Amino acid sequence: MRKLILPIILFMGLACSCSGYLDQYSRAAISPDAVTRKDIPAVRNGMYSRVQNAPGERAYMMFDILSGMIQTGTGSPRDLINSTLSPLNSYVQTNWNGLYNALYQVNNMLDITEKYSDTEVARLARGEAYFFRAWIYYNLVTRWGGVPILRENSMEKLPRNSEAEVWAFIEENIEEALPLLGRSSTYYLVSKDAAIALLARTKLAQKKLGEAAALAEQLITSGDYKLDSFEKIFRKTMNTEIIFAFENLTEESSVNLSDLYYTYGHPNKGQGTYRLNAELVKLFSDNDKRKSITIINIAGTDCLNKYPSGQTGTDPLILFRIAEMYLISAEAQGRAAGLSRLNELRRFRGLEDIFPANDEEYLTAILNERRRELIGENFLYYDLVRTGRAVPDLGILDHQVKLPIPGRELQLNTNLTPNPGY
Repeated sequence: MRKLILPIILFMGLACSCSGYLDQYSRAAISPDAVTRKDIPAVRNGMYSRVQNAPGERAYMMFDILSGMIQTGTGSPRDLINSTLSPLNSYVQTNWNGLYNALYQVNNMLDITEKYSDTEVARLARGEAYFFRAWIYYNLVTRWGGVPILRENSMEKLPRNSEAEVWAFIEENIEEALPLLGRSSTYYLVSKDAAIALLARTKLAQKKLGEAAALAEQLITSGDYKLDSFEKIFRKTMNTEIIFAFENLTEESSVNLSDLYYTYGHPNKGQGTYRLNAELVKLFSDNDKRKSITIINIAGTDCLNKYPSGQTGTDPLILFRIAEMYLISAEAQGRAAGLSRLNELRRFRGLEDIFPANDEEYLTAILNERRRELIGENFLYYDLVRTGRAVPDLGILDHQVKLPIPGRELQLNTNLTPNPGY
């Protein structure tokens, strides 16, 4: 099993931002120029660790926080959305900083592996780095729209690229990754299939529906993955569903979603910062096989149950699994061709087939199935944004379909422009 402990950090400041993350240098760091061929495995582990951890734990729940499906104990879902969508919100700032922090390590990996392209581990690490750069920019563009593209690390204060340019950059990086990646010995390591899954998600977001469906179907029909039970997927048991996840070992990570979702009344304890709202709970019928692993009632509070460790440890962070590909295929193919995939997933989860009367009803069915299937996995707000339903369904203002550029970034880099409305 892969262990990502004591990663090599390559001249990476811990207090970092897009414009200022090169301003502070770690005194316990190794210059990329000093890395030798034998150092590549350690640097590769460092890249995995940095990409996993740098964005912070709220980065893995940002789209659930903003989805209207969870709330705090003292306010409504709308209150949580409004308090989060502020240029001064610390979690928005941490998310921005962390993604660019991770990008710095990834760009270093690309620089290093270019010098050692004759070795198998360097080629693999290079493919993983391209994948991670695409994944980082997917997170950036779906939160903020156009952002600065850094092909290499720089101290320049760069302006924002257009949203279209960022999407093109994501696709470019995935295409660079694909020939360098293959099968992996564990779904805790990046594989070619993980890159295909990311590309399918990217195509769907851009409404390139034919391409999205074809990529999702490629994974569904490959024979390498099958729908599996939630008891296996979310209880760290070997399963046929996960395509890629961060193992998120306790000794390497402080990303603990369970601590924020469980209340202290759970046997494993928790802070109980976020709870499921009643609208989400009502979406689950008693015969839905996902219900008991998704929802647990602790002393009258409905809590997310996908991450079971509470304060006793950490749980894997699942980035891609085959059920998402079923939902991508179903949505991208549309009602006439995609309904069979949607109903196939529903039947496996214990639900009856449905037959929406029109395309609008079909999209509603897709979004509700994504809520049942993917709550707690960081999809739901952007699902509403990309389908044009965020403003009417959440009651937010038009400008709130994007996150605010953090106020500190605007002060540090005067070439950045704020998102309109903030």
